[in-house]
Amino acid sequence: MMDFAIFWDWLSFAVRWLHVVTGIAWIGSSFYFVALDLGLRQRPGMPVGAFGEEWQVHGGGFYHIQKYLVAPAEMPEHLTWFKWESYATWLSGFAMLCVVYYAGADLFLIDPNVLPMSVPIGILLSMATIGVGWVVYDLLCRSPLGKSDTGLMLVLYCVLVFIAWGLTHLFTGRAAFLHLGAITATIMSANVFMVIIPNQKIVVADLIAGRKPDPKYGKIAKQRSLHNNYLTLPVLFLMLSNHYPLAFGTQFNWVIASLVFIIGVLIRHYFNSVHKRAGNPHWTWLGALVLFLIIIWLSTVPKVLTGEPKVSASAQVYIASAHFPAVRDTVLGRCSMCHAAEPVYEGIYHAPKGVMLDTDAGIADHAREIYLQAGRSHAMPPANVTEITDKERALLVAWFEGAGK
Repeated sequence: MMDFAIFWDWLSFAVRWLHVVTGIAWIGSSFYFVALDLGLRQRPGMPVGAFGEEWQVHGGGFYHIQKYLVAPAEMPEHLTWFKWESYATWLSGFAMLCVVYYAGADLFLIDPNVLPMSVPIGILLSMATIGVGWVVYDLLCRSPLGKSDTGLMLVLYCVLVFIAWGLTHLFTGRAAFLHLGAITATIMSANVFMVIIPNQKIVVADLIAGRKPDPKYGKIAKQRSLHNNYLTLPVLFLMLSNHYPLAFGTQFNWVIASLVFIIGVLIRHYFNSVHKRAGNPHWTWLGALVLFLIIIWLSTVPKVLTGEPKVSASAQVYIASAHFPAVRDTVLGRCSMCHAAEPVYEGIYHAPKGVMLDTDAGIADHAREIYLQAGRSHAMPPANVTEITDKERALLVAWFEGAGK
């Protein structure tokens, strides 16, 4: 158990790091091309079929870029495709979902106080929500509604709000936020894999065959690309939200998630307007600030709890351990001044990361984290402010490694 827990923690770090690296690559290229597209300008004497051009300077040199709205007259000798950044980001994200939330479903995915379910059912439900999200989005885009960009975006937002509310009634608050992000990220990546790249391949095939490409393929791809652009910032927030319990662990967490989407759209609208040279809509920042203040207020609304917290099946073995009484005394004495519903440590007003260790259920549910953070390493308590002893750390190790034997 010891070696496996340490290996799994490093594996979790590896997939998180990979996800961040690939995500930076995808977001970077996406932001660049949207800014480039918005900055294109037309001038007399441009090549036939060219829609616009842009001059840029970077790295000590000048770049002259031209865009063909449909396609050039003939197939160029060299063509660079931007797709693997998207695919690698989604695959690494799904790997992280498996390593963290599926392997640790009892702790991170399923909350028996929200909806009791078995681990297999929880995992299947998780996969289903991600897949259904893309299907609903794609059907709406292909419907007559898809001809109106504004109408489509309003309907899609309402769907996202409903999904946010529904997820908080299925999973833990942490998992609900992550799944809302995963659904949105799946929509973005599937746009690339299912629509944008296939449409571009049709155009390329027409060029090779000497046919005139149909402009509808480029128009459809551009609409999906624009959706991806506006969804990027909300996805980043949702993927980072697991570090902020005031976002996911409050009564109105689904409202907070819904408002974050609007904030992301406002910020992207500002940058898109600037890149398009259509003015500086500074009001977007004021709107984002007002919504953020509303989010802060919503996070302080007391949560209405019903019933006593239930201990998951995987956590019961830690309570049954002969070491548990001593472990409980250690954790209550060394950790619960911060990790409690009402922390008493000066300067701490909410339990860090929402981890509360002031009950038997809380201690048992976070046995693995206690083992890694305070047993196998000295990460907790920070700077050892509560002066936990080596003997007490050894007790935590013995408790975790001996549980269930």
